[in-house]
Amino acid sequence: MKLGEVGLLTNDVVRMANFYKLLLEVENNSNDEVHQTIISEETMLTIYNDGTLKNNNNQNICLAFTVDDMEREYQKLLALKVRIIEKPARRPWGAVNMSFYDPDGNTIYLRSFSDKK
Repeated sequence: MKLGEVGLLTNDVVRMANFYKLLLEVENNSNDEVHQTIISEETMLTIYNDGTLKNNNNQNICLAFTVDDMEREYQKLLALKVRIIEKPARRPWGAVNMSFYDPDGNTIYLRSFSDKK
């Protein structure tokens, strides 16, 4: 069995999808207000409005992305004016991690195994 998809439920598909397109530097050529696929390879990342009102207060999910250049990604996040939870920091096991909130308040982690910070 493989994990086929991670879906983010939201009240505003276009806003969330546009954020993730900028974050991941991808384009899906869609402005669909109900459903957009952001990543379609391996495990998919989709943004979806299932018609129910979301309170955006759930703090029960996080996403983690592995990046090659943490400083580049950090500067991109600063330019996007995201709310940073934790700036990039080296962990005892050698990875450099950071965390921030997406537009709906989900916690997002970036990690790099190659940065020398």
